[in-house]
Amino acid sequence: MNGGTAPSAAAAAAATPPHRRLPDFLQSVNLKYVKLGYHYLITHLLTLMLLPLMAVILLEAGRTDPSDLRQLWVHLQYNLVSVLVLSAVLVFGATVYVLTRPRPVYLVDFACYKPPAHLQVRFDQFMRHSKLCGFSEEALEFQRKILERSGLSEETYVPEAMHALPPQPTMANARSEAETVMFGALDNLFKSTGIKPKDVGVLVVNCSLFNPTPSLSAMIVNKYKLRGNIRSFNLGGMGCSAGVIAIDLARDMLQVHRNTYAVVVSTENITQNWYFGNRKAMLIPNCLFRVGGAAVLLSNRGADRRRAKYSLKHVVRTHKGADDKAFNCVYQEQDDDGNTGVSLSKDLMAIAGGALKTNITTLGPVVLPVSEQLLFFATLVAKKLFNAKIKPYIPDFKLAFEHFCIHAGGRAVIDELEKNLHLSPAHVEASRMTLHRFGNTSSSSIWYELAYMEAKGRVRRGHRVWQIAFGSGFKCNSAVWHALQNVKPSPDSPWEDCIHRYPVELIDGCPTHKAQQ
Repeated sequence: MNGGTAPSAAAAAAATPPHRRLPDFLQSVNLKYVKLGYHYLITHLLTLMLLPLMAVILLEAGRTDPSDLRQLWVHLQYNLVSVLVLSAVLVFGATVYVLTRPRPVYLVDFACYKPPAHLQVRFDQFMRHSKLCGFSEEALEFQRKILERSGLSEETYVPEAMHALPPQPTMANARSEAETVMFGALDNLFKSTGIKPKDVGVLVVNCSLFNPTPSLSAMIVNKYKLRGNIRSFNLGGMGCSAGVIAIDLARDMLQVHRNTYAVVVSTENITQNWYFGNRKAMLIPNCLFRVGGAAVLLSNRGADRRRAKYSLKHVVRTHKGADDKAFNCVYQEQDDDGNTGVSLSKDLMAIAGGALKTNITTLGPVVLPVSEQLLFFATLVAKKLFNAKIKPYIPDFKLAFEHFCIHAGGRAVIDELEKNLHLSPAHVEASRMTLHRFGNTSSSSIWYELAYMEAKGRVRRGHRVWQIAFGSGFKCNSAVWHALQNVKPSPDSPWEDCIHRYPVELIDGCPTHKAQQ
């Protein structure tokens, strides 16, 4: 009007007095509480709808005349056949349900191996040994940069054979490493649970890169003199996600065999799998993988529920091996000079993200509250029907789980999941601290993370734990556990002598050596 132009929305917003606008952090807090209120409303919607119905039923029951009840009783007496048929149907249905429902699987306890202090490797020691092994200057500089940004401390462990000069990657030393790790974890497990080795009915061992004959599972049978009819399995070549696969296999066996204990041993072997060439894509495992292993005791015996730590709720496995890029992204091969190692593709994180998306698409419906499923479904419908430019809704998995055990494969893996799942630093603390203290221990890393949470006293009765692991193939596997008690750390926990120093503050992957309380 009057020849002037109407003020723009931006100008109007700028002209708004500052005291009339909410600060950004208050807006985010308001949005958080709105979503929280929506979650509680949807979660308890059925209860809210049933309350008026129950009130009506109680009012009608209060108005019922005693003579009407007597007539109903007389009617039932003269219809004995109907009553018997109904009772038989109920008994038959209850029997079918009891016989066909999955048997509960309990995690009685687990133990993680902690190597002796003399196997720790400092960065300067690592670089000095690498230089003496004949790596090129370019390869040495590359390894130095990876170490500095890896998130590993100088307290991680490499096997005895790698401390020798020159290194001694012999079959005998590889067997020695496997025996030391597996037997160390199993000794602690049998000691803490009081279980006799001959009580074990199922044994599952997973180790990706070391598969001698006799097998690792046979080595355990021989060491502990396990019974002759034990169902033993040895999983090889299945990567860092094989620990969850081993749990899944043990669960299936416990569905078939009653009143049985199952032991799962997850480890990796470094002695014969150190790379001595100069290809950068194959040097990364040298900088990240370290000695470690875990032993887990599972049971389907009802008597073990009272002392068990957790019950297994779900296992979801995703395999992307049909895609060539996914299949080749973690690949054991020889370089041009004949040196054997594991090559990591530049597409690894993108492939891991795709595998995770597929995995949580299956896992989400069985663990997420209805409120999150409705939001996900609504955005999906809007995108399909109205062709709306709406970003896919990422469900809030923090409403489904209290604790997250993300495979400590490296900083990039943890960073990616923290970002994609919208987790807080507290949710990935166990993963970062495990990577810092023990390095990438492959399939056993998720157990070091759970041991960290227990050592901190954070796992309470009713809490839900999500273990997520990635591995060659390419695979993404999830296991969901439900805490049956306020969990205390196991005896001889790997964190027993250092938990007071954690968490440490990390800046760009490097520790500041300042422990937080």
